[in-house]
Amino acid sequence: MNALRPLCAALLLFAVTPVFAAEEAATVLVIHGGAGLQREGTSQADEAALRAAITQALRKGHAELAAGKPALDAVTAAITVLENDPLFNAGKGAVFTHDGRNELDASLMDGATRMAGAVAGVHHVKNPILLAREVMQHSPHVMMAGDGAETFAKEQGVELVDPSYFRTERRWQQLQRALKEDAAGQAHAEPEVAKHFGTVGALALDREGHLAAGTSTGGMTDKRYGRIGDSPVIGAGTYANGQCAVSGTGWGEFYLRVSAAHEICARMAYLKETPAQAGAAVINEEIPGMGGDGGAIVLSASGQVAMPFNTEGMARGWIGADGVPHVALYSDEPLALPGEATTAP
Repeated sequence: MNALRPLCAALLLFAVTPVFAAEEAATVLVIHGGAGLQREGTSQADEAALRAAITQALRKGHAELAAGKPALDAVTAAITVLENDPLFNAGKGAVFTHDGRNELDASLMDGATRMAGAVAGVHHVKNPILLAREVMQHSPHVMMAGDGAETFAKEQGVELVDPSYFRTERRWQQLQRALKEDAAGQAHAEPEVAKHFGTVGALALDREGHLAAGTSTGGMTDKRYGRIGDSPVIGAGTYANGQCAVSGTGWGEFYLRVSAAHEICARMAYLKETPAQAGAAVINEEIPGMGGDGGAIVLSASGQVAMPFNTEGMARGWIGADGVPHVALYSDEPLALPGEATTAP
């Protein structure tokens, strides 16, 4: 009987010892507000406003993650903040086409299911990223464009506004200068116009370890003929799967030609590259090698972050589970990334 006592004690201890669930993933939210930012022509007030807007978007998205919401909720919440801010080339601050209109594009992808939604060329949708989510969740399609997308928006109760809502004097004057250059047969002088920069995007990793990615843009100043760039194209401007999420910003024609967002994730999957390695290979080598430029944000399922870009600046930031925002604007601003020492792009 005495010999059985240790065994009985062990069995009793096992019976009363709680079984712990697997540790939750550390949440992360990553944001960009567009590559191509330059110190020249950017006032200190504008810089402060950019930093404040990125911080606000980070906090808004983080609140969703902290409440246990899925990555999709964090991404849409963060991008909505940026779409509502006229500083960014998305939503309220969208650039004008050649004929003086605003044509908005957006896309969203859930890495856990690889469901996706996108809209292109809409004129009345206040927050295109919200319509992209409706396309993903309440239609059998992935992409809708133009009038059809806006008919669907009405059916789904997505907020529509008069096109005058999107007009800002800054963007209107950019178009007027571009039109004068067109008439004179000159190349566009402003980098933001000539290189087609802008766009906002967000990536999130939630408590379940699921990823999501989203991107929203007003396109390029002086664009014609219903031009659509990479931002609403799944695999080019936006992509997410179980291991990787990417949102791009830059010269869309080149991102389309190399399927930039998917290419980064493919390099991570098949070449076992880190987000920093894969992002640099596509954004800082492949795209510039073809004549394009821009940037991207990359997030892995393990919480690693990369923010490659090849311009003087890219408004960007990230926030982890501790709720502390990290924000930078220019390439010479070191930005500590999760799990890494202080780094520059």
